[in-house]
Amino acid sequence: MSVDKEEVDQRLKAAVHYTVGRLCQRIGEEHRREFSRQTVAAIAETTFRECDTFAKDLEAFARHAKRSTVSAEDVKLLARRSTALSIHIQNKSEELAQEQRESRKKSSGKRKSRDTEEEESKE
Repeated sequence: MSVDKEEVDQRLKAAVHYTVGRLCQRIGEEHRREFSRQTVAAIAETTFRECDTFAKDLEAFARHAKRSTVSAEDVKLLARRSTALSIHIQNKSEELAQEQRESRKKSSGKRKSRDTEEEESKE
């Protein structure tokens, strides 16, 4: 592994560890519990490894479909093992699709009104 990749990995691990620590702190405060440093480190390491596995799986799914870009369908396929995660991702995907449809309607409505104004000004 090159020095740059090692440095990037270390920075990512540090960011994951920091985020996990903050989440554990917040959850601990809400439930009046404490997490040991070893527990936080174990959760952070597991999270990092799982994300690395997810990234490799997503790349493989896209490559198998002869694409260079990971799609929402790849993410849905990845989440199929976890019912709760799969449902959450499906709901988010539908929300995004709805937002995109609404955004397109608004922008096409603006174009139509501009075209109408231009035609009226020509007459």
